[in-house]
Amino acid sequence: MPTILLATDADWILEEVDAALADDSTNVYRVRAGIDVLQAITQLTPDLVILDEQIGNMGGIAACMAIRNAEGMDAIPITAVLMLLDRAHDVFQVQRCDADGYLVKPLDSLRLRKATNALLAGDAYADPISLGSGDAADLAVQA
Repeated sequence: MPTILLATDADWILEEVDAALADDSTNVYRVRAGIDVLQAITQLTPDLVILDEQIGNMGGIAACMAIRNAEGMDAIPITAVLMLLDRAHDVFQVQRCDADGYLVKPLDSLRLRKATNALLAGDAYADPISLGSGDAADLAVQA
């Protein structure tokens, strides 16, 4: 049974993620602040952490960096991280914080499930959002 930890202070994101992913075989837990992510990982040992890029006191990028640092010190198990970006042009931040995948808001159930399934299977996931002259995956490769 997969356990998913969502870090967001936006209720609509919780509603979208919960509706798309929570079922009899998947549990979704939420923290409202990026600073609470490491403690929640220690308590829950989630299979996937979903981080909203914009969280009040400690954004998703900083929370992802904290996760990777804690993993490097063997303080927490290695965990898959999915970033929820506000705009496709923020893809470079996903690379800088070493997240495993990203989605660009607004979210939809199909993309959430696709990204989640990929990350739970140990793969990376790049959102195929069109940017006009190329897509976000192309941008990530160029960055």
